[in-house]
Amino acid sequence: TGFDSDNSSGDFSEANHKAAEMLDLDTRQSSRTGKHNGETEIQENGIKRHRTSLPAPMFSRSDFSVWSILKKCIGLELSKITMPIVFNEPLSFLQRITEYMEHIYLINKACSQADPLERMQVSAFAVSAVASQWERTGKPFNPLLGETYELTREDLGFRFISEQVSHHPPISAFYSEGLNKDFVFHGSIYPKLKFWGKSIEAEPRGTITLELLKHNEAYTWTNPTCCVHNVIIGKLWLEQYGTVEIVNHSTGDKCVLNFKPCGLFGKELHKVEGYIQDKNKKKLCVIYGKWTECLWCTDPTTYEAYKKNERRGGEQKKPKQSEDVIKSDNDEADDMPEVQDTVQFIPGSKLLWRINCRPPNSSQMYNFTSFAVSLNELEKGMEAILAPTDCRLRPDIRNMEDGNMDLASKEKERLEEKQRAARKERAKDEVEWHTRWFHQGTNPYTGTPDWLYSGGYFDRNFSDCPDIY
Repeated sequence: TGFDSDNSSGDFSEANHKAAEMLDLDTRQSSRTGKHNGETEIQENGIKRHRTSLPAPMFSRSDFSVWSILKKCIGLELSKITMPIVFNEPLSFLQRITEYMEHIYLINKACSQADPLERMQVSAFAVSAVASQWERTGKPFNPLLGETYELTREDLGFRFISEQVSHHPPISAFYSEGLNKDFVFHGSIYPKLKFWGKSIEAEPRGTITLELLKHNEAYTWTNPTCCVHNVIIGKLWLEQYGTVEIVNHSTGDKCVLNFKPCGLFGKELHKVEGYIQDKNKKKLCVIYGKWTECLWCTDPTTYEAYKKNERRGGEQKKPKQSEDVIKSDNDEADDMPEVQDTVQFIPGSKLLWRINCRPPNSSQMYNFTSFAVSLNELEKGMEAILAPTDCRLRPDIRNMEDGNMDLASKEKERLEEKQRAARKERAKDEVEWHTRWFHQGTNPYTGTPDWLYSGGYFDRNFSDCPDIY
């Protein structure tokens, strides 16, 4: 389940968990669908079996220099800078947001828990939501104003809709609900991108809200900061840092997670540490792990005793790295921090979450997860069901996915010019843009401005959708 204790080994690395994780994933999927041997149920969108690879491999970026584009943009907002399509991945940012749902079983588990503390461990879902970004250094396509994306996964028990509700600043709003009416997950995201000479930083903005309807509970949080290093020279690598606070607005409980920056020698790379506290600020449990690997929890007394013993030079042995891991580390660029020890298991800890394994050919597919590979599928008959603004119908993304880079670049330029022309026409006629599926409002739990789902999308009345492609 991903929630059971695993005392058999404290060694769990980015290199040695593949076989166990594949078995775990297959078991979870089979139990949800009632199907076996890789078979899935027919979805509302018509897909019977989700694909396992992209139509064409990733295009090499080795012959392109990003410096010629970015050298005049230091400190500027990158959403206004046109980047060559070669630095993209064949997904819209709206589809990238949908990857939050990859570990949906964590929400399902939380819904079934009677203990509020067990439900508060849904904080693992907030960490899992950013795990797909590990080694994902391609830039998703900026959504066009009015662009949408829907995903219905009956095998996973949810449906999802998102819309690009603003272009300047770029704001993406999303809404997801459990097909069993057990949860609602929604929010609006508008990361602010800045270039700092050697790195690109995405500062998180916007509130994410999860409601567990059966328990009448709501949780809110904001994602950590994401930074991509070596955008000029060397191997690209990514880190997440900052403090994430997940608040239960019904009980007053709070989970505080510290995504640690890599530090001078990279010792903290990928590490996450934090705790759950009640409304009186009493620590109830400690959470530790890596957002690229796994997350564990234990009681504060056990954690402090372990750390105290460790500081005294106790006999806690570091897990031995395999030759494959050592070789991989030595092959990294000079300024890429060496991957440190795997998560040190503290006896008595409970496993909250571990990352899903990626397809064997993931490195040739933009480092996509199995979930991400399926997001741009367009099966026969789906066009008659989807909104005409759906990402799957974007010709630039479709051509890039198919390996037609020249045509994809031309289509991207055409769509951007069409968007600019439409904006000028509206300004000329003094016509305001109206969003279709979301509206501006106030988050009922934080009291801050938010974009809220207006409803009606799945009635599939798309007659008044804008012509954006």
